[in-house]
Amino acid sequence: MRLHTTQSRTAITARWALGATFMLQAASLLASNGVETAAQSSAAPFQSAPLLLAMVASAFGASFAYILYELRKAPLGIETAGRFFVCQQRTRQAARPLRRRALVYWSLLRRLHSQYSRTAATTASAAVATLLLHTGSVQAGDGGKPAVQKAPKEAETSLLTFADGRVIFDVEERVRFEWRENTRDFDSSINDDNDDAWLLNRFRLGVAIKPVSWLKLYAQTQDAREGFSDRANIPGVRGAEGTDAFDLRQAYIAIGDLKRAPVQFTLGRQILGYGDNRLVGDSKWGNLGRTFDAARLRYETKQFWTEAFISRPVQIKRGEFNDSDADDNFAGLYFSTTMVPFQTTDAYVFYRNKDDNQPDLDPTNRVDPQGTWNGPAADFVAVGARVKSTPDKLGNWDYTGEFAIESGDVYQTDKNSARQNLLAFATHTNAGYTLKDLPWMPRVALEYNYATGDNDPFDGDSHSFQNLFPSNHEKYGFMDEFSWRNLHDIRVQTTAKPAKGWEVGLDYHAFFLADTHDYWYRSNGFSTLRTRTPDGLDVRTIGARPFAGHEVDFTVGYEWRKNVKLQAGYSHFFAGDYLRDTGPADDADFGYIMATISY
Repeated sequence: MRLHTTQSRTAITARWALGATFMLQAASLLASNGVETAAQSSAAPFQSAPLLLAMVASAFGASFAYILYELRKAPLGIETAGRFFVCQQRTRQAARPLRRRALVYWSLLRRLHSQYSRTAATTASAAVATLLLHTGSVQAGDGGKPAVQKAPKEAETSLLTFADGRVIFDVEERVRFEWRENTRDFDSSINDDNDDAWLLNRFRLGVAIKPVSWLKLYAQTQDAREGFSDRANIPGVRGAEGTDAFDLRQAYIAIGDLKRAPVQFTLGRQILGYGDNRLVGDSKWGNLGRTFDAARLRYETKQFWTEAFISRPVQIKRGEFNDSDADDNFAGLYFSTTMVPFQTTDAYVFYRNKDDNQPDLDPTNRVDPQGTWNGPAADFVAVGARVKSTPDKLGNWDYTGEFAIESGDVYQTDKNSARQNLLAFATHTNAGYTLKDLPWMPRVALEYNYATGDNDPFDGDSHSFQNLFPSNHEKYGFMDEFSWRNLHDIRVQTTAKPAKGWEVGLDYHAFFLADTHDYWYRSNGFSTLRTRTPDGLDVRTIGARPFAGHEVDFTVGYEWRKNVKLQAGYSHFFAGDYLRDTGPADDADFGYIMATISY
């Protein structure tokens, strides 16, 4: 019993030593880098110095507080050197998991240091220090047989949780390699700047502080970069993800404990996502993501919840602090219930009032030096409903369905330009069947997506459905050629799970434009494929055929560990009649490999 206790204390000592090492590394990086030097670096502009300094300081303070807490619970003093050497072998066994974890963290930090100078490494070092000082993986008894009966297994907590769950760090590192050919112009005779391969990297670090159950403060930074690309390194310009060095992604306060009371209020920069994110979502596939400066009120009971919000979308600005657009106001009310026992039933109303017009990056090829574009002015309401089957309630069957209708005004540029009366709608249906008794548990589904297009661009009315703030990747093809606007999409979807942690998928899409008097709209819902034919004619007036083409997508995913996910995919687009009628019509290809590490 004595040896076991000494061993556990020695393991804790080793943990603190490694934690202190990372803390010293964070301090040295911060000191050697210098806020002023980092701010002047063109490779890694330091846009959020106060926030990063605060997060590092928080990590230091919380780590030392935890050390004092552990000292109070279990004084370290190893009685004699003799006892230390007696339990040395067991201590080595106890420290092995910690050493392996430390090697992984060192490798990650070295890569961060080389890629982002010292900015990301500084912040990550502080977070890793906190992790090592409070990881639950090296505890009394690890590596040796307990001398007493094991205590009941406790609920699993995050490796970055400490102070009894009052402070929680989260870290995400995502790397994706992409290759594209003809996906922007469908013209193999031209070497477009999107006919290329590049590397996308995204690092996020967040901290949540919950001093009491009904209060949560959360902040998250993000560093997103595009490398080895011929595209303009400006977010949103000609399809580029671009670079947005360390900036504030989220910062909010949430008041209310939904486990004890039905009401919660959240104020600040945050993620908004509803249903399948077809109209409002985070855009998780994109390297930059999407957040809103918003106020949100939630009321939740056992059988239903409802949320009301007012917000402004955050604009990604290269080299500047990302702020929200004061002329773009978005509000909504969303209701969801499980009162129908075999499905979730949702109803919603969204309202958007946008006064300004950022440059249209695609049809006019004008470049916005600040970055992303959210479309021309608009003032309209969207009303919709969604249903989704409850897993296993219908045996092997499952389904989803969504319908939305919009009414209001849309403008050519800003609100001083030509106005059109908007009346449009969209629908989505999906029915699937899973062969649960067969190996690999294959699922086959048939899906149909439709969104109206404008049948006459010159009559003062518009029937072109507005896709709002969606997360469109995968929904209308992995190549991101379409949005929920002016679209017919027939999809056959197949998935299988050949082994634990593995999932493979094969999808087929047949795409048609709902009306060729309207444009082909890309994944963001605003940018168009082409506006004129090679001889200068308006593509909306030539009577083009509606069939756009076929797309085949193959994907494979593997969850190597709970916190490590790998994914790869290849897609091919077979050009259709619409492309041949309006210009070049060569096939297109897309491939990617992606790894995500998150805690």
